[in-house]
Amino acid sequence: MAQRYGGDYSPKEPHQESGAVDRSPYHGKTRSRAGGRINLLFIAPLPLAFLAFFRDPGDLILRLLAFGALIAAAWLTREGLLAHEEYDARKIARRPAIPRKLFGATLTGLGLFLAGSVDGTTLIAATLGLLGFGLHLFAFGLDPMRHKGLDDIDEFQTDRVARAVTEAEKHLRAMKEAIERTKDRRLEARLDRFISTARDMFRTVEDDPRDLTAARKYLGVYLLGARDATTKFVDIHMRDASGGARADYETLLDDLESNFTARTQQFLNDNRTDLDVEIEVLRERLAREGVRSE
Repeated sequence: MAQRYGGDYSPKEPHQESGAVDRSPYHGKTRSRAGGRINLLFIAPLPLAFLAFFRDPGDLILRLLAFGALIAAAWLTREGLLAHEEYDARKIARRPAIPRKLFGATLTGLGLFLAGSVDGTTLIAATLGLLGFGLHLFAFGLDPMRHKGLDDIDEFQTDRVARAVTEAEKHLRAMKEAIERTKDRRLEARLDRFISTARDMFRTVEDDPRDLTAARKYLGVYLLGARDATTKFVDIHMRDASGGARADYETLLDDLESNFTARTQQFLNDNRTDLDVEIEVLRERLAREGVRSE
């Protein structure tokens, strides 16, 4: 099913011209870095596995080891890029526990060293390995090495927020994977709109961890229920796509989206109220000190 394209210079829908928040499936999305280059990393080592069986046993083992190292490097690099994207998307995040891209670069260098050892000298093999390691780092970069958004903030509170958001993201990911089984682009787009709304709440809570207590039910109970409902809906929809389950599920998403939007707006309004109170207190203090504010 074709999807409407929207850009900065595209004609706007009436609700967009009035200043409404964009809830399109592409709201807040960026192009994934885990794309074509990663696919090439999986494809490039295949000749090693094929040619290994036309060599003597010693060379066969070296080529198969090189093939395994390069495939493992490709997998680690892909996982590292996905982890880096998630890190970039969140305002409060801890560095990845495992530097997957760095390990991927190391395995790439090892794989090329082993492959070069088959027909070349140790010097040539070492040069290939170092070149592969360097090019990998140049192409994909390093993993995040520092925590983000944790400076000068109560670490206990930010840890609670990070854990809650991580768990909530797992529920959203499970919902996305379940809906993708239907192969229905309209359903996927509808769920993407809800996911965008939920992530708006995540970012708001990350901005002010004090909101976590009020948001915990949304990030936990409601999303867990939505995940279970999505799984059950997909099972029913796969058996009978013409039934009424689809309408019920879309109504559920509408209700969830409305509730999440309203709660997020309430958080923002409360934060603005807190700011106004702080400003008023500051003005009174300045007035007592004899400083007049315009």
